[in-house]
Order: sequence, then structure tokens, then C-alpha cells
Amino acid sequence: MNITIKTPEEQEKMRAAGRLAADVLDMITEFVNPGVSTNELDRICHDYIVEELDAVPAPLNYRGFPKSICTSLNHVVCHGIPSDRRLKAGDALNIDITVIKDGFHGDTSRMFLVGKPQVLAERLARVCHEGMWLGIEQVKPGAYLGDIGHAIQTHIEQSRFSIVREYCGHGIGRGFHEDPQVLHYGQAGTGAKLLPGMTITVEPMVNAGKRDVRLLNDGWTVVTKDHSLSAQWEHTVLVTDSGHEVLTLGAEDRRS
Repeated sequence: MNITIKTPEEQEKMRAAGRLAADVLDMITEFVNPGVSTNELDRICHDYIVEELDAVPAPLNYRGFPKSICTSLNHVVCHGIPSDRRLKAGDALNIDITVIKDGFHGDTSRMFLVGKPQVLAERLARVCHEGMWLGIEQVKPGAYLGDIGHAIQTHIEQSRFSIVREYCGHGIGRGFHEDPQVLHYGQAGTGAKLLPGMTITVEPMVNAGKRDVRLLNDGWTVVTKDHSLSAQWEHTVLVTDSGHEVLTLGAEDRRS
């Protein structure tokens, strides 16, 4: 395993990239309404990243991915490809943004509930969000990756939902996906030890039904096997000398 420790200068660049990724999600929020297509959301985000932020949308052409953002709708777990499909009231949408600025990646995603939300979708999104934060709270020097996964898994399963096992968080920096893998399940006190200067993503994928998933023929889109709803939230997190710093907080959270 080749885990990179970021220098103070590299940490500053990670902060900048993370802030820009969060800015994209802040910007797109007002456009997530019934009637808009996920292709339109992709175009708006692409133009904003390139023209306003002078940054690069990392997903575009990454291993052949055809769009600048991921839009995962309802029973899509992750890596949904924007299309002409128009949003309707009751949809649950995850928008996943990764930008590259000055050679470093910022990676974050949020759930958006379109129009009047379904009760189940609202609860699933909330429990997933809580699980992500419980995992982030474990991040500190000397803790273990397994502490993150255990905290998330415990909360999700106590809420009678399930954790996707095939996809996980990851190290991030100059590379989009670096070591280590950050599992969202597991045993406390296991896995790699966290050290100051490490940067990772915490991004649990939570299903309302069973945890089983399948990959569609496009080679990217991952869906729940039982067609149950899925939710995901994601932040990029820096391990600091005394704990952690979330690098992808939106403007509202940065103020609070």
C-alpha cells in the first residue's frame, strides 16, 4: 500500500480543490427541480467548473467516463451517467463532483430530494448522512480505518438499512483514487493506522433494501439488485495533528 502524506503546501492545495468542489454543489442546488434533465445539470456544472472556477472536471474521460459529473438517481447506487432523463417530484438524486485544481483533487457528493420527497427517501438520506458523519468523527491520528467503517456500519444496520460492500472511499490527492481503500463496514481497531497529512474520502452507499448491487452494461452505472432506493454522501477529509478537517464543506457549513 502506497499511502501519500501531504506536505503543508499540498494540504493547502487540497483545501482549495475541496472548497471548489463544494462550491459546485452549492451552485447547482437551485437547478435541481422537477423537469430538468441530468444532462442539463451536467452541462451547467461543467461550464461552471471550467469557466468560473478555472478547474478541471475530473470524471470527464476518466477511464472512459463520458460526463463531467455523476448523477445517481433513486435505485442507482453510484457512477450514474447523466442523460436526457428528466427529474420528477419524489426522485432522490445523488450528485457527485470531483474537480482538479493545481494538480489536486477535491471530491464530494450530496443527496437532493426533488419536489415533495418520499418518506423512505428522506429517512434513507438522513441516516446515510448521519452515518457518514459518525465515520468522519473517528478520523484522528492513531485511529484505524476499521474504526470508520465500524461506526458507519453500526449506525446504518441499527437503522435497518444495508451498506454496499463493493464500493468504498479512498485516498485522494494528486491521484483521483489513491491508497488506502476506506471501507464503510468492518471491525474497530483494524486496517491501516491514520497519520497526520493523510487525505481520504468517506462516502457510504446505503440501500433501503438488501446490500447486493449489479453493474449495468454501460460499464459504469451501479444499481441495487432489488431495485430498492440507495443514498450516498461524501466528503474529503484531512487527518490533522489533533483530529481531522473536512475539506469539502459547503458555504453554509463553513459559516456555522
